[in-house]
Amino acid sequence: MKKFYLSWIVLSIGFFATLYADEVNKEMSFYTGTFDVIDKEGDDQTTLFGIEHKNPDLFRDTFLGKFKPITGGFITGDSSVYLYTGVEGQYGLGPIKILPSFSPGYYEKGDGKDLGSVLEFKSEIKLGFDIFENSKLSYSYSHISNNNWGDTNPGTDNQQITFSKNF
Repeated sequence: MKKFYLSWIVLSIGFFATLYADEVNKEMSFYTGTFDVIDKEGDDQTTLFGIEHKNPDLFRDTFLGKFKPITGGFITGDSSVYLYTGVEGQYGLGPIKILPSFSPGYYEKGDGKDLGSVLEFKSEIKLGFDIFENSKLSYSYSHISNNNWGDTNPGTDNQQITFSKNF
């Protein structure tokens, strides 16, 4: 439980430091969902809560689409922590946004699922809808694994609901 509180404090400090950095245009996302949604035994499935930062000024328009860096982290109900940084693409279909991303990161199992390594990779697909000016509501599905670089590689599939706001 001590690791849970320490991890939550670290995530909160990172969020508030980002929120009050006046020189940076920012998009903050808050999300919650289910960690290990396809757990066959049901013993590792738990909730997760996270935050994510995106800087719209760093969008790059390429022949493959728009891309921007993302940084974030989540904590689970079992005190597992995942801190990540990576890249997200953006493709629009009217009011719907399709946002695939890839993020390597640091994983600490806490009292939760052992993913086999501290280095884990998150692949995610997100469907977002503009709900208000500068606000978006999204559903995402992600997979986290270590690409067989760890002792074991059970992986985890997660689903989240995200609220994003541009500041």
